[in-house]
Amino acid sequence: MNKNKKTRNAELYQAILNLKTEQECTDFFDDLLSVAEIQSMEQRYQVAKMLHSGMIYNKILEETGASSATISRVNRSLRYGTGGYATAFERISEKDSDK
Repeated sequence: MNKNKKTRNAELYQAILNLKTEQECTDFFDDLLSVAEIQSMEQRYQVAKMLHSGMIYNKILEETGASSATISRVNRSLRYGTGGYATAFERISEKDSDK
């Protein structure tokens, strides 16, 4: 863990890891977050997928309605972050190829 970040609540992440279905995740996040927070997370994930696939900023802005600041922030995370997006994309790709 990065020393500059606040201590994380490991129980929260364990709770997420113990959810088994998409519906359980949806229900959990609906209880945990506001509608605006969920929409923000979903938008950032869509932006990350689009950037990862090589889409340009203007097209992402047009398709998602995300601000250029959000797109830039997500791009920084993709390039210089901890690799969380990369792990998620890799696992989804692996799962899709197993079908």
